[in-house]
Order: sequence, then C-alpha cells, then structure tokens
Amino acid sequence: MSRLLAELPGSDVASTLTAESVIVVPTGAIEHHGPHLPLVTDSLISETVATAAVARAASGGMDVWQAPTLTITKSDEHSWAPGTLWLSATTLFSVLTDLGRSIAQTPARKVVFLNGHGGNAALLQVANRELRRLFGLQTFTMPATRVAAGDGQDGRPDEFGMGIHAGYAETSIVMHLRPDLVDESRFARNVPEHLADFEQIGFNGYPVTFGWLSNDFGPSGVVGDPTGASAAEGARMFERSVDGVVGALGEIARFSPGVAS
Repeated sequence: MSRLLAELPGSDVASTLTAESVIVVPTGAIEHHGPHLPLVTDSLISETVATAAVARAASGGMDVWQAPTLTITKSDEHSWAPGTLWLSATTLFSVLTDLGRSIAQTPARKVVFLNGHGGNAALLQVANRELRRLFGLQTFTMPATRVAAGDGQDGRPDEFGMGIHAGYAETSIVMHLRPDLVDESRFARNVPEHLADFEQIGFNGYPVTFGWLSNDFGPSGVVGDPTGASAAEGARMFERSVDGVVGALGEIARFSPGVAS
C-alpha cells in the first residue's frame, strides 16, 4: 500500500488514519545553491529521505504517512539571487498553521516536519508550539540529513565547521541522488575561514548566532567546499540519514509528553 497521503481517496482518510498515525511533512526550498547545484537541492534531499524513511518505517510496522513536500519556503537569505523562490516568515507561518488546521481534521495526532533547509528551522520550532496550542497536535521537527562539515580527513575538505550551504555534504548527496544535476566543472571552495577564530559566534551549535545573507561571504552564494564530494560518500550520508529518521520516527510513534512511554 502506498504511504503517500495524497494518494489516499478522501473518503478513506477517516477509516485509514488513526490517532496513532504519524504524518511526515518534508520541507525543502527552491533557492540558489551556487553554480554547481540545482535550485531544488533542499527539496530533493528532504523528499527523497522522507520517502525512503517512511517506506522503511512502514515496513517495520509503523503507522506513518508522507504528506506532499513544502517546496517553496523561507529562503530570504538567498533572496538576492535570481531563481530563488521564497515566502516571508509571516506567510510561511500562516501556511504551517493552516496545514496544522487541515491535519487536525483527520484522525492523525502526530505531525513531523522533516526539514531539508536550515532557513526554516527556527520558524518550524515556533510552529511546533503553535500547532500544539491551537489544535492539540503532537508536533516535531527534525533535520532530513545527519551530516557534518568536511573535516579535512580522508580526502574530505576542511570546512572549519562551516560547510552549511552547497558544500561537501549537500553536493555529495545530490551526486548520489541526481548526478545529472551536478556540474563538477564548477566546484569552487568558499569557506569564511576568518570566522574560525571566533569561539562564541558561528554556525552549527555555536552559542551566539547572527543574521546573514549568503552573499555576505562572497558572490557565489556557497558557504562550504564541494571539492572532493562524491556520489559514494553521498550514498553513505543518505543511508545514515534515513536510518536516523527511521529511528526518530520509532520514538515519535511512542512519545507522549508527561506520560511514560
């Protein structure tokens, strides 16, 4: 049986979904990813990971369903670049709220945003509470991928912890999923190495964050180093990510706040 929610007949939703059903909503973006990756990179990754993880989780007995991908989202950090399609924070928040209202009309009570675009992360956290408060849904957000910046070991470039956009990891995964969309002749390193001197300010878990646009670091829009990326490494990253999502879905399926699971 298909686990794509949109493929269910509307008349079957009430009898097929239950209060135990988990609905996974992939969130991606259509945005500039330098000269070597397609605009669809984030949506491609989040949707493909979701499809593989939902299928694997369902085959293991979980009641999990995949909703259509939210493809155009909050990408204003790339708004300077032609081709980027983006919604304001206010608009996307309204979309997420309306989506929650719609899901609340089904028997399903758990919603997971599987996010492939870092620019959505903070807003999705706010939406988690909003949908909980307004509609009584149990809401979750997690990254679509489980990857790290290149560390300079075993042929990987050293991205100084700042490979956050169109760098080694994203490029490797797209090379695995859609090599026809990757232009290796246009790989170019663009890592803001001067930021490595800061101990408090930075990306990826540093205690002090900052507002930025992708062209703050140069005209390419890349924040990372795609050189050395490979489809083989992308395949490993993809499988590790799917495994992580499946494991998280297992916990989400039995999670209840304030109640021993």
